[in-house]
Amino acid sequence: MSALPTRIEREAGRPLTPLEIFDISAARETTLSRLLMLYIGTGLIFMLLPGTFLGVWNLLAISSHRAANSVSPAWIQAHGHAQIFGWIGTFILGIGFYSLPKLRRMNPFGLSVVVSSWTLWTCGVTMRWLSSVYQWQWRFLLPLSAALEVAAFLIFFRTVSGHRPQDSGKTKLDEWVFVVIAGSVGLLLTLLINFGACLFLALRGNSPELPANFDQRFLVLQTWGFLVPFVWGFNAKWLPVFLGLRPVRGRTLLSALALNSAGVLAALSGRVAGAAFFLLAGIITAGYALRLFETAEKPAKTKGVHTSFPVFVRLAYVWALVAATLGVWAAFTANAHGIWGASRHALTVGFLSTMVFAIGQRVLPAFSGMRLLFSTKLMFVALLLLTAGCILRVISEILAYQGFVRSASSWLPVSAVTEMIAVTVFAGNLFATFVRHPPSTGM
Repeated sequence: MSALPTRIEREAGRPLTPLEIFDISAARETTLSRLLMLYIGTGLIFMLLPGTFLGVWNLLAISSHRAANSVSPAWIQAHGHAQIFGWIGTFILGIGFYSLPKLRRMNPFGLSVVVSSWTLWTCGVTMRWLSSVYQWQWRFLLPLSAALEVAAFLIFFRTVSGHRPQDSGKTKLDEWVFVVIAGSVGLLLTLLINFGACLFLALRGNSPELPANFDQRFLVLQTWGFLVPFVWGFNAKWLPVFLGLRPVRGRTLLSALALNSAGVLAALSGRVAGAAFFLLAGIITAGYALRLFETAEKPAKTKGVHTSFPVFVRLAYVWALVAATLGVWAAFTANAHGIWGASRHALTVGFLSTMVFAIGQRVLPAFSGMRLLFSTKLMFVALLLLTAGCILRVISEILAYQGFVRSASSWLPVSAVTEMIAVTVFAGNLFATFVRHPPSTGM
C-alpha cells in the first residue's frame, strides 16, 4: 500500500475502502487547485491594475512631456514592484506550493500555511504600491510591507525545505533543481535587501523613492538574479517534454547559472561593463544548454494550446539575447537612459512576460483541476500583441530617449496600449478558463 493511503487511514482512525481513499485524495487535489487559482487570480489582478494600467499611465505622461523624468520615480518603482512581485512572484509561490507532493497528504488545517503565505504576500505587495503611489503614512507602511513579504516567503521556504524527493533512492538532484534553488536564493536576497532599503528610507529618506543608482543595481538582482534563474530552471524541467527537445545539457546549464550569478554580483558592486558581458555570456550559454535552437527530437506537444506555442517560447530567448546585448551597448554609452530602458523592457516584457504567457497558458489550466484553456486563439492574440508592443517600445525608447528621432516618443503610447490589450486578453483567457467546469473524468 502506498504512503498516501496509510496517512489517510491514520488520520481517519479506521481502515478505508479504496473509494473512500479516492474521494479524500480527490478532495485534497481540488483544494490545492483552488488555492493555486487563488494565487494565479491575485497575480493577474496585480498584473492588470497596479502593474500594467499604472505603467500605461506613466508612459502616457512621459510621452506627453517628451521627457523620461517627467513622472515620479516612486510611481515607476511601484509599477515595477507590482509586476515583479505582485504578478510573477505570486505566480511562482502558487506554482511552488501546488507542486509539493507533501501538501496532498496534509489535512485542510495543514494547508492553512498556503493561505497564510498568500495573505501576507498580498497585503505586503498591496501596501507597497499604496504607500509608494499615495505616500500616505509611508514611513510606517513601506518597511511593514517589506516585512510582510519576507514573512510570506519564509513560510513558503520552510514548507519547501521540508519536502523530500518522492524517489527516496535517488541520491543526486537534477541540475534544474539547483537552478531553481539559485532563483529562490535570489528572491530571498532581493526581499532582504528590499526590507533594508525600505527601513533606511523610513528612517532617513525624504520620500518612498529608492535612489536612482541603487535602484538600477537592485533591478538587476530582481530580474537577472531572481526571475531569470527561475525561468531557466522550470524551462529545463518542462521544455524537453513540451517542445520535444533533446535532453538538457545539465552541466552547461550550471555554467550559465555561474556566469549569470557573476554578472549579478558585478552589477551589485558597480562593475557595469563586466556585468553586461557576464549576463550576455550567461544567456547564450543557457540557450545552448537548453538546446532550444537545435533540431527537436520529437514533435512539440501543442494539444490544448495554440500551435505557435514553440515559436513564442524560442522568441522569448531571442528577446533575452536582445536585452543582454543592449546592456553591453548601454554600458559603453554615455547618458544611455533610453538604451537601459529598452534593455529592461526587452527582458521583463520580451523574455519574462512572453514566457509566462506561453508556459502559463500551457500548464496552469492543467494544474487548476485539469481544465482546458478557454481559447487557443486568444492565447495567440495575446502573444502576438505582446510581441508587437514590445518591439515598438524597445525601438521607440532607444530612438526617442537617445535623441536619434525625437518624434519616436509619440510611438510610446501606442506600444503601451498594445501591451495593455495583450495582458488583458491573457488575463481574460485565464479567468475564463478558471470559471469553466473541468471536463468529466468519467468516474
